[in-house]
Amino acid sequence: MFKPALVAALMGLLALPASAETLTVQFSKLTPKGTLMVALYKGEEAYTSGKPVAAQQVTVSADTASATFDVEPGQYGLKMFHDLNGNGKMDTNPFGMPVEPFAFSNNAKGRMGPAAWADAAFEVKGNTTQDIAF
Repeated sequence: MFKPALVAALMGLLALPASAETLTVQFSKLTPKGTLMVALYKGEEAYTSGKPVAAQQVTVSADTASATFDVEPGQYGLKMFHDLNGNGKMDTNPFGMPVEPFAFSNNAKGRMGPAAWADAAFEVKGNTTQDIAF
């Protein structure tokens, strides 16, 4: 009788999800209105293809704000923009250039498009904080 109980207990351990870490994203230099649209990507393929593993909308009422994600350890990247007028999309000028503030993890800068994965990628090993200045 001891063996089946031990096997059942071990099988229960195998069913546990991977350990979750807390990723905190702290935003600064914000205009105190609108909403931050934050997309989190796990891995280069997801980042470059625009398939986030998680997303959040953060209401902005001060010059700072934050978002928190529970994630598995690994490599991640963030893309975000500040939707100042609350229409749910990044507004652009007639040439397609953004007219609302945007940012990437590691405060990476894009050139005629999103920041490169190599510049925006960061590792989550334990609780991690990203500081993003708009």
